[in-house]
Amino acid sequence: MEYLKETQGVVAFTALAVILFLLVRRPHDPRLRSVTGLVAGWAIGYPFGRAAANGRWFLGLDPMVCQLIQHALLQVGVYGLICFFIFSALDDTRARRHALIQLVPLALCVLVMTWAVVAIPDDLRVAAARVPNSLGGGPTGILAITVFYALGNGYLLYGFAAMFVWARRYARGADPRLRRGLLITSTGLGLLVPADAIFVASNVSRYFGEPLPRWLLTTAVWFLLPGVLLCVIGVIYPIAAMRFAATGLWLRHLRAYHRLSPLWTLLNQSFPEDALHRVPVTSFSLRGVHRRYYRRVIECRDGLVRISPYVAETPDEMPLAERLRAGLETRRSGAVTLRRPIALAIPEDDGMDADVRELEKLAVALR
Repeated sequence: MEYLKETQGVVAFTALAVILFLLVRRPHDPRLRSVTGLVAGWAIGYPFGRAAANGRWFLGLDPMVCQLIQHALLQVGVYGLICFFIFSALDDTRARRHALIQLVPLALCVLVMTWAVVAIPDDLRVAAARVPNSLGGGPTGILAITVFYALGNGYLLYGFAAMFVWARRYARGADPRLRRGLLITSTGLGLLVPADAIFVASNVSRYFGEPLPRWLLTTAVWFLLPGVLLCVIGVIYPIAAMRFAATGLWLRHLRAYHRLSPLWTLLNQSFPEDALHRVPVTSFSLRGVHRRYYRRVIECRDGLVRISPYVAETPDEMPLAERLRAGLETRRSGAVTLRRPIALAIPEDDGMDADVRELEKLAVALR
């Protein structure tokens, strides 16, 4: 159990670092801001929750205040996830209006929970933060504790149940990457709903002096921790998958750029005027590599068209690389040809990738 809790913290803070990096690059994306609120709420609330569960003070705050901060941040995270679905399903204007409406129950919930924490007597605050099966104290203290936990868990139950339905619904028409993320998220939500239902039932039953069996609460915890991890993974998955795909494309373009170097060097020496210098690129950044790659492919194709009349005069049985070298040598000698341009390094399939593969084969043969 302790291992699962530590894993939850590591995953939450790792996800927070990733999402903050993405937010810096796309600060105006409302869906990304919503996901940031979700991950930040769960990650920042983690140490407060651990301190409260152990009955310890943290950052000068008593355990019950730590419990309030953790629950409030969890609810902010759930609100962020609600906003994520809202901005994914609606246009920005309607989504902002619905997000403001959803903010009302969140604010009321946090205000009532704050009142409940203030109303808990000093002699019950540590015990209340650790949530034992039974508590002593007067009716006011017990009522405040019940209101705090029942309301906090009730808001989470509402949010998780609603989002489980939305996630399953939107997954049907989503693209494959987003669909996988939504299915992972909905699986986590499917674990969180029964866990929170058990917690709400436990809060209410404890007030009436009939606590639920311990094994049932343990089962809820076993549902809760994997559910949180799956939700975080599912929300991060589409964004991370997109970044991994972009990185893979960047690497392929970088490799192709270098593989085309022998062919490009020969053609550039003969036709330096064909070099595309109108958009200078001075770095190997993500966009810089793509620009260099496309520029090199275009320059290679332009050069092959320019030299093809000279290649047409060479014997067809010679390898294309030798014919190209012979054609370039003929042109450098000052000879003039009346041949028309011909197609060289013809790809077997349609598309730019097939074209680049043929250019790479020719470049390798020229080494």
